[in-house]
Amino acid sequence: MDLAYLRAHPEHLPTFLTHQRIRETPVAGGDICTASRLTLDDGHSVFTKSWPERAVRPAPDGFFATEAAGLRWLRDADAVPVPEVLVALPELLALDWVEPGEPGPEAAESFGRGLAGLHRAGAPAFGAEWPGFIGALPQDNTPDPGPWSSWFAGCRLLPHLRASVDRGALSGPVAALVEQVAERVGEFGGDEPPSRLHGDLWPGNLLWGGDGRVWLVDPAAHGGHRETDLAQLALFGGPPHLDRIIAAYHEAWPLADGWRERVPLHQLHLLLVHTALFGEVYAEAVSSAARAALRAPGRATVEQ
Repeated sequence: MDLAYLRAHPEHLPTFLTHQRIRETPVAGGDICTASRLTLDDGHSVFTKSWPERAVRPAPDGFFATEAAGLRWLRDADAVPVPEVLVALPELLALDWVEPGEPGPEAAESFGRGLAGLHRAGAPAFGAEWPGFIGALPQDNTPDPGPWSSWFAGCRLLPHLRASVDRGALSGPVAALVEQVAERVGEFGGDEPPSRLHGDLWPGNLLWGGDGRVWLVDPAAHGGHRETDLAQLALFGGPPHLDRIIAAYHEAWPLADGWRERVPLHQLHLLLVHTALFGEVYAEAVSSAARAALRAPGRATVEQ
């Protein structure tokens, strides 16, 4: 199988893999899927991700189709490098391989400008035209005209809060703090029309390429607030040269007043995803973000 054959017959890839007709090398991946590098007969490399064979549950319906739709939507903006989708089947996703490289300040600045361009490409509504997933969790992507504040509270904060409480990851007092934030999102300011978001832009979803560019992978793409992508980027220590990324972004498309104070609000979404997926180990981070959001200038005092 070469690249031309794969493009013409993507549905044949699982058969070739089953019969070991393609050289396959395991790749360190995320916490959800199994990742591999395939070497085709013409020397071309392909990245694949599939649902683990020994998983307790099968892949959710539309899981890989959703990621493929998001990748194509981001790629259509022609602003930030995004791998081409070669195969999107119910059981696996195959993308063009990106050779990894080392982080550098020039790549960081180019990425910052490109991310501003991606966000400027916009979205017809908050949410998306495809079902939503973030990690293995479902996420409500029903298109919504806004305003952003009510959509963010109802479709991004409260559902993951409920899931976190249901699995016992968050206590009552922490849940109450998050509920306060959700009730008051409209007080935080900064409402904007929907931007074209990656949607899960923690630093691990940036791929520093050997071509000197920064690539976007593993999106939960949708229309949302651009500050959410930037806030998520600063989580878990942030990527190399974060200051250069932010400065280049701000130069290309200045952020609204008060954006720094709203960072904890926007980070709260992904932190709640982590408590819903991985449990109480992230509960303190959720509590800290909620308290910081409520203490921001102009916010009401945190209720005990």
